[in-house]
Amino acid sequence: MSDLTPEILLHGYSIGIFPMAEHRDDPEIFWVDPRRRGVIPLNGFHISRSLARAMRRSTFHHTINHDFQAVVAGCADREDTWINAEITALYTALHRAGYAHSLEVWDGDALAGGVYGVTLGRAFFGESMFSRRTNASKMALAALVDRLRRAGFTLFDTQFLTDHLASLGAVEISRADYHAQLDVAKRGNARFSAPSLDSFQDVLQRMTQMS
Repeated sequence: MSDLTPEILLHGYSIGIFPMAEHRDDPEIFWVDPRRRGVIPLNGFHISRSLARAMRRSTFHHTINHDFQAVVAGCADREDTWINAEITALYTALHRAGYAHSLEVWDGDALAGGVYGVTLGRAFFGESMFSRRTNASKMALAALVDRLRRAGFTLFDTQFLTDHLASLGAVEISRADYHAQLDVAKRGNARFSAPSLDSFQDVLQRMTQMS
């Protein structure tokens, strides 16, 4: 067991580092400070024709902070994960303190996908996402970007750049550029829970108008 606390975790985010474990059964946690950082520009989220069609026709609905622990568990429910028991406990504590948030996508009463992360000022630090239905994680990210924009956030940190995130508009920036954006974002104020909940059709309409 490490000496990490929720307060130390928040301080880490404030200086541009984040914690990980090698795998779910490894009790050791280490800090990561990538030389290249993945971010999603909040005015650059890409909605493909197929995703737009899925959102237009979708019967899914989404919530925020409805079942944070289920989202973390869903993200950890894979063969290779860095989310161990201590990380789960730490982020649950951050959630209870109002700093960690989840966005859930539902297919009826079934949790179809979701994403969670940490907020500090006007920065959102995305931690992980999962999907149990086609397009559920993409729709979660679209709703998340829409929420962050409406709430006044300026930085959406994805930690690393993957092919999946790149297809949605994520880019890679240098450590220096990231720290410059973080310095501005962490001094502002934004409320993750402030914007109202809308349908995916409403989210799509706003996102299309902004592009």
